[in-house]
Amino acid sequence: MSENADKIRKEWAANDKKRDSGLKTPEDICRYDDIVYGSSKSEQVLDVYRPKTAEGKNLPVIVSVHGGAWVYGDKELYQFYCMSLAQRGFAVVNFTYRLAPENTFPAQLEDVSLVFEWLRNNCGKYGFDIKNIFAVGDSAGAHLLALYSCCTTNPSYAERFSFLKADAVKPKAIALNCGVYHLRPKNADSYKDLLGKEELSESDLECVTVLPHITKDFPPVFVMTSFGDFLKDQALELASKLMERKVPFTLKVYGSSQNPLYHVFHVNMKQEEAAVCNDDECNFFKSFCREH
Repeated sequence: MSENADKIRKEWAANDKKRDSGLKTPEDICRYDDIVYGSSKSEQVLDVYRPKTAEGKNLPVIVSVHGGAWVYGDKELYQFYCMSLAQRGFAVVNFTYRLAPENTFPAQLEDVSLVFEWLRNNCGKYGFDIKNIFAVGDSAGAHLLALYSCCTTNPSYAERFSFLKADAVKPKAIALNCGVYHLRPKNADSYKDLLGKEELSESDLECVTVLPHITKDFPPVFVMTSFGDFLKDQALELASKLMERKVPFTLKVYGSSQNPLYHVFHVNMKQEEAAVCNDDECNFFKSFCREH
């Protein structure tokens, strides 16, 4: 393991444990845990959350791609956030993917693809409305979700990844939260774990940079950042590219100089502003839901 990954895993785990202290599964949520979607029973697993009041109904789906600088995180750290989304009338898929540096790119992107394929193959069993599929991702998860969305809308980019199916599931709309979309050479040290290389070429960075691969067919996006988000400029760059490509999007910057909120504040269920943001994003998705 790299020194960077080890440091992140230790420090961030302590903060996240404090963040979720005392939280429990809401009484109105039905959960299905530890479902294996790949070949690894420890790294390729997911949970499904549904509101109990919707028993027997097919629900619109939200797939959540967790963050963690590509080297940290799992579904347990996102369970309370994802169950809060389910309380808003969705079936939510919360999954763990293979982390760097033990698994270098595109292992993480392949796992995102596997989850969407699993969703399609299990729509009847878990009451997924296959025609209303949405997705959220934050930080590194937003990066991976954006890349997957490029793969499903840009055939020439998709050709780079042999595991992608020609009819890969395309989300109807997505929410990208506090994400990274432009991997710059000056920050190359931050991406070495993801790519497994000591020296990164321009082509290495281009392959994992979102912006060049966005086309007019990219799904509608809720772009979220906050006043104190260290990646705020990335959200503004993304919005500029979406505008250039004429992709429908909403850009929201939460917080203020007095209340900056900081990076990925929306996953903290004890923060009032998180509920506001998550309401906004779920309402954004509902505006695209189609009855059939």
